[in-house]
Amino acid sequence: MEPTKKITGTAAPLDRSDVDTDQIIPAEYLKRVERTGFGPFLFAEWRKDPDFVLNDERYSGASILLTGANFGCGSSREHAPWAIEDAGFKAVIAPSFADIFRGNCLMIGVLPVELPEESVRALMDAVSDDPATQITVDLETKTVTAPGVDESFEIDNFTQWRLLEGLDDIGLSLRNEEKITAYESTRESWLPTV
Repeated sequence: MEPTKKITGTAAPLDRSDVDTDQIIPAEYLKRVERTGFGPFLFAEWRKDPDFVLNDERYSGASILLTGANFGCGSSREHAPWAIEDAGFKAVIAPSFADIFRGNCLMIGVLPVELPEESVRALMDAVSDDPATQITVDLETKTVTAPGVDESFEIDNFTQWRLLEGLDDIGLSLRNEEKITAYESTRESWLPTV
């Protein structure tokens, strides 16, 4: 996982609430065994509509997804954040997230940022008026800034540190690799090893 400190870029405004994980990545694409390659199937059903926001070339290359409340509700499939990450989004800004979806995002380094609804609306309006509008999500200062918006967001200190360092669960374990190796070397040979 790459360290996340500051994300500055354009944003795609997905002006919908209660977007569930089946809309994010339909079940028919969950047969893959890899964690990559889901990006082209992000919002697959909605992409059939030529007017869908992600079909608009003006939002091509956006690194931030703006969306409505209760984003990521529904099933707990971790494929949804994988698809968002694979499509190039590094942060999702919404008034609220489903808890499991939020946790799955944080496990892979996609930053879910909760802001007041009026701030999310201001960001959506800004990028709808000018798709080149730059938004900065600063994890070190826990702030989101853009023209007309300067907001703070909450994230617990441990999760913030882990993302700043680029540490997923495996990375956290590997920080203790010497201790793990030393412990394993003292175990009886008939016991299982890792």
